[in-house]
Order: sequence, then structure tokens, then C-alpha cells
Amino acid sequence: MKPSIAHTRDGQPISYNRAPAPDLAPWIARLYVTKVDLGDEVISCGLLTDCAAVRIKLSGTWQAETAGGPRRFSQAVLFFGPQTHRMPVQVRDGFVSLGFMIRPGAFSAFRGQKVAEYLNKISPITELSNRDLSPADIFTDDLSPEEWLLTIEDAIRKRLADRVDAQTHPATACFEAIAMTDPSVSIVEAAERCGVDRRQLERIVRRDFGMSPKQVLRRARALDMASHLRGVADGSEGDEIALRYYDDSHRIREFSQFFGMSPRQFVERPQLLMTLALELRQAGRLEMLKRIEPGKARPWE
Repeated sequence: MKPSIAHTRDGQPISYNRAPAPDLAPWIARLYVTKVDLGDEVISCGLLTDCAAVRIKLSGTWQAETAGGPRRFSQAVLFFGPQTHRMPVQVRDGFVSLGFMIRPGAFSAFRGQKVAEYLNKISPITELSNRDLSPADIFTDDLSPEEWLLTIEDAIRKRLADRVDAQTHPATACFEAIAMTDPSVSIVEAAERCGVDRRQLERIVRRDFGMSPKQVLRRARALDMASHLRGVADGSEGDEIALRYYDDSHRIREFSQFFGMSPRQFVERPQLLMTLALELRQAGRLEMLKRIEPGKARPWE
């Protein structure tokens, strides 16, 4: 594979990632390619993502502690459900990973299943699809990261063609935007903005996010705080992010519930995999907020 990886100003690797093509935007949140050379090093880290994802692991030896128990895999195509808390993940031998993040509501609209059934779980894609994939035959080293992502987009279009009747509820996209832009809003106000009553919002969000609206917003605040702590956020937002919490004890308590450690510990420990995931989310978030243009340099680069 041609060189693809950039770094933050302080040297942390970040992925090649971008928004999907416009016709896929109702379904796909973000696409990415990541390559990290570790040699013989073992990385013990974790993931906390707010979207379901399909992740194609081309190399590396992986181990994750999931809600379904320990999972070990190397070359594989995997479906990751959203996480309600940090999922411990370990990888050795370096890795190449690519895939796409699935927007809330897309999974239930397309498959007719509740995403809550997959929270904190990792499943081989063959458990969700009868199509056997051989990623090494498709994503060859002579292609660029962008060519890989175009290949993924073409494959998604073919699958969507099988379900032209699938559609998500408008309140789902509305609440997704609220979680990204204003996660301190009350649930009553969020329901008003989305044009539904509170009970409807609770039902829609639990179906499409797998969690209650309050939990989704709390997770969004914690993810923004984590991004700020790891240096993959807009630095000008630091005060605003801190003010989403009543005080330091509230911030530490909330953060620890999602990440299993205090903000100080989170800063002091290596967080390679977590930082990659946070940067992916923040890039999409800042584009949604129109603070950066797609394809332009991000504040942490």
C-alpha cells in the first residue's frame, strides 16, 4: 500500500479518512484507512465509538474483550457494534485496517434489527451476510488508500440496491446532529428540535442508537472531552467542552464511567487505537459544524 498515514503535531498517527460520497451520506458516517508499523511491539489500548462499523483487518494480530467474551482475529471482515464504554483491545505486529462507520438508524432500517443487540460486540461479517469476502484479494498493495475507499463505496452501493425501500426516521439524523453539536441540551428540548414528543424520541433513539437519549448525549460529551485530552480536537473548544460539566468532580466521574480511568490517567497512558478512533469522529464532527472544509487540514495536523 502506498504511504497513507499522517500525524498530529505531537507525532500521533492518524488515519486517512473522509466523508462518504453524497449518495451514501444517509447511510455512512465516515470511511478510513489506517496503517501503523509496530514491529514486534504489542499495543494494549481500547476503543469507544458511537457508531457501528464494518472494519476490514488486513494485518495484525488482534484481541478484544467484548460483551460476548474475548475475541481473537487476524485477517478478517468484522462488524463492530457501538460501544457504551471503553472496549479493551490489544494488537501486535503492526496493522492495516480500513472500513466505514455506519450512521445511526442505517443498520435497523437496512436489516430490520435493533443495534442494541450488538452493543459492545464484534461479529464476523459472515454472521450478518451470506457473502464470503476475501479482502486480501480485493485490497491489494498496488492501490492507494483512496482507491480502497472507492472500492468500499462501490460495494456499499450494490448492497443498498437490494433495499431501495429502506429509510431512516428524520428524528434519528436530527438527534445525531444534536449529539455532535450540542450534547448538553435537555431531552425535552432535543425532542422539540426533532419534531417529536419525548416518548417518541426515547423509542426512536433506543432503536437506532441502542441507548437512551440521555446516555447518547453523555457519551458524546465524554468523547469530545477525550478528543480534547488527546489533542485531536479544535483547541478553541477546550473551555466550552469543560463547561458542559458542573465541576471537576462531575467531569471525572462521568469520564471514568465511560473510559474506566480518570482524565489524568487517560492523558498519561498511551492511547494509539483510541486516538485514531477519536480523530476519525472529530474530523467528521468539525466538517458537520462547517469549521473545516472536507479534505482541508485539521486543527491538530
